[in-house]
Amino acid sequence: MTTTLTKAQQSEQAARRERQRRSRPAARRSNWIAGLAGWIWLVVVAVPLYWILITSLKAQSRYYSSNPLVPSSDPTLDNYRLVIESDFIRYFVNSVVVTLGAVVPAVAFSFMAAYAIVRGWRMRGLRVINGLFLMGLAIPLQATVIPVYLIIIKLKLYDSLLALILPSTAFAIPLSVLVLANFVRDIPKELFDSMRVDGATEWTTLWRLAAPLTRPAILTVSIYNGLTIWNGFLLPLVLTQSPDRRTLPLALWTFQGQYGVNVPAVLAAVVLTTLPVLVLYAFGRRQLLSGLTAGFSR
Repeated sequence: MTTTLTKAQQSEQAARRERQRRSRPAARRSNWIAGLAGWIWLVVVAVPLYWILITSLKAQSRYYSSNPLVPSSDPTLDNYRLVIESDFIRYFVNSVVVTLGAVVPAVAFSFMAAYAIVRGWRMRGLRVINGLFLMGLAIPLQATVIPVYLIIIKLKLYDSLLALILPSTAFAIPLSVLVLANFVRDIPKELFDSMRVDGATEWTTLWRLAAPLTRPAILTVSIYNGLTIWNGFLLPLVLTQSPDRRTLPLALWTFQGQYGVNVPAVLAAVVLTTLPVLVLYAFGRRQLLSGLTAGFSR
C-alpha cells in the first residue's frame, strides 16, 4: 500500500513539473511583452515631462535656436521669477482655498451619507437617496454649466471663491458616496453589533469604528477629488471674472496670452502648478494605492 501511494505521489509530482516546464515559455513571453510595453509607456510619459523641465530653465532668446531636447548650457531661473512676480502666489492661494473648501465638506458629508445608506438600507427613503447619488454620476459637469451659472447669479455669489466651492463640492459627492459605501459595507456586521451592545450611539460608531476602518477609502476619495478640483478649469472660467479670483489652471491660460510666445515662462508656470500635486502624491502614495486595491483583496 505504501509503495502504491509513493508511486502515485511521484507520478503526480512529475506531472506537476511537466506542467510548470510547459508554462514557463509562455510566462517568459508574457513578461517580455509586458516589460517592453512598460518601457514604451515610460518613454511616452517621461519625454514630455523632461522637455517641460529643461525648457522652463532656458532663456526665451535661446528657446527657438536650441535643440528642444538638449538642456541649456547656462540654465536660468528667470522664468520662475517672472511667474512668481505675476501674482502666482495669489492664484496658488485661491486654488488651495477652493480645493480644501470643497474636499473637506464633500468627503465628510459623503462618509456620513454612505454610513447612513449602508446601516439603514432597509429604509425606502435611504434607498431613494442612494439612487439619486448614483444618478449624479451620469450627469457630466459640462451639461450643468448654464444652470449652475444661473443659480450662482441668483445667489449673488458670482465672481467669488464660494461660487467655485459649492459646485465643486456637489460634483464630488456622488462618486465619494459610492466608494465609501462599498467600504462601509465590507465592515463585518458583528463589529457594529458589539458596539451597540456596549451602548455606543450611531454617532460614536460612525467615528470610532467606521472611520478608522475606512481610512484608506477616505484618503483615496480625498486625493482623487483634490486632484480633480485642483485641475478644474471650466468652473473658474465661467463663474469668475476678476483676476484676483483666478485659480492656477485659469491663470496658466492667461499666462499664455500675457507672455505670448514666451514658452519657457508658460512651462515654468506649469512646473510650479504641478509641484503641489507631486507633493500630495508623495505623502499619500501608500494610502492611495491601498485604497484603490483594498476592494480587490477583500
